[in-house]
Amino acid sequence: MGLKFCSIASGSSGNSYLVKTDITNILIDAGIAGKRICEGTGLCGVKPEDINGILVTHEHTDHIKSLRMISKKAKDGRIYTSEGTAHAICEKQPTLEEKLTIEGGCFVVGDVEVKPFSLSHDAEDPVGFSLSSGGRKVTIITDTGVFSREMVEAAAESDLLVLEANHEVNILHCGPYPYELKRRILSDVGHLSNEAAAEFIYEMNRLRKALGDSEPEQEPRVLLAHLSRENNSPMQAVLTIKNRLYEEDLIMGRDYQMDVALHDCMGKLLEV
Repeated sequence: MGLKFCSIASGSSGNSYLVKTDITNILIDAGIAGKRICEGTGLCGVKPEDINGILVTHEHTDHIKSLRMISKKAKDGRIYTSEGTAHAICEKQPTLEEKLTIEGGCFVVGDVEVKPFSLSHDAEDPVGFSLSSGGRKVTIITDTGVFSREMVEAAAESDLLVLEANHEVNILHCGPYPYELKRRILSDVGHLSNEAAAEFIYEMNRLRKALGDSEPEQEPRVLLAHLSRENNSPMQAVLTIKNRLYEEDLIMGRDYQMDVALHDCMGKLLEV
């Protein structure tokens, strides 16, 4: 049965992803206009009322902008998130309290097992998610200033990794952002740079080999996400990461596949 994944939107201006099986539809974040989310899910054959669950990574507006609207349309779909994020959401949108489910460990939505794990971001209690079904796994890691062993372990066991590559450090340093904002982005509770994303992929590959996956059925697939409009570009992200991994004898197309989730263009529905 397996999994399918689609990036509806990804970037500093708004984020939303869809993961689906033949019988289950899960939305991850709702940080863009509700109309765009509904159009995106519709192109994947999913009506808003068919959404079985909404996972929320954290309470920043670019991740919950249309949460109230989508949760109303997904009448039977619960909102799943961490305790701290649930508290923060209720402060912003108190009418959502009755639809919120707090999860600190693994849980199940339809035929999909979901495992949350902590991220390092300047939010109340941010989390990433691994979603598994039919022997396939998708892991989503964005909005984190540093990465942990737990994140790498989740990624190493995944068939598709959605990984933040927010900025190119030199572009950020030379750009127009105020000093305090630059410092926040570069901090341990900010965002992963292209260089940090390359380091993550390297560590993931090394762990896969240590776990005995030296000859996998196919190379791991990485979808770069949450790129900054001002401080990055798809071409820059791919170039930096590809070149850095080449120094470690990791070749794109041989040792890993890599693509980019775009800001305003909906991605393809990927078979995981």
